[in-house]
Amino acid sequence: MKSIADTTTLHNGVGMPWLGLGVYKAEDGTEVKQAIAAALNVGYRSIDTAAFYDNEKGVGEAVREAGIPRDEIFVTTKVWNDDHGRAQTLRAFERSMELLGLEYLDLYLIHWPVPGQFLETWRALEELYRAGRVRAIGVSNFHVHHLQAVLENCEVKPMVNQVEYHPLLTQKPLLTYCQAHNIQLEAWSPLGRGRILTDPVVTAVAAKYDRTPAQILLRWDLQHGVVTIPKSVKAQRIAENAQIFDFALEQVDMDAIDGLNRDQRFGPDPDNFV
Repeated sequence: MKSIADTTTLHNGVGMPWLGLGVYKAEDGTEVKQAIAAALNVGYRSIDTAAFYDNEKGVGEAVREAGIPRDEIFVTTKVWNDDHGRAQTLRAFERSMELLGLEYLDLYLIHWPVPGQFLETWRALEELYRAGRVRAIGVSNFHVHHLQAVLENCEVKPMVNQVEYHPLLTQKPLLTYCQAHNIQLEAWSPLGRGRILTDPVVTAVAAKYDRTPAQILLRWDLQHGVVTIPKSVKAQRIAENAQIFDFALEQVDMDAIDGLNRDQRFGPDPDNFV
């Protein structure tokens, strides 16, 4: 993890960038396109969107207009809760692809584990994967017991699990489980919606390395083997967040940040989100 171009290798051999741009709440059109252009300009090669974000059209336009070969940009989107089930998921995928205007997708995720439905939805993702429409498939917001249900019933196991992950919610049992089953953990809300940036432990570590608190938290993700996708629409912040590959945190500082865990969520609990 010494360059923004570095990737982790998913269990099917696909390379996924360690750092990506999240575009949750970025408005479709100019705002999301400018954010992606700024990210691509400083070396990002991964963009994470979702049907729920309502900005897939702008994401696709930004990717197509970037002047960068398509196979160098890793694009993720997700199926929303209202579209679970085989037929509805396949239709939702086609809608997303039409909006994105792309011939294939790099990663398709189940956004939330809707009870009683996500296994059928997973089978639809397996169909898309076998058909070559998607290079990798995975899940989002899945606890260990959700993953266990998928692994007991799947033909293709998930390659990624994207979850809320930050120093106040380290989810060590989940990280350990994913690592044991070769499922790449990916962090959304890696900065805890900004609420961890002023924590005295984080600011002290930031001062030690002459880095911003955000850079410290994102580097902490990487050193735990977790892909990270901070969201921003500000070019300066996007560039700043990418400057995390030329230093490393000492173990004492990793441990200090680990010690902040409170099992505190800022988003919904995957067992109680509907």
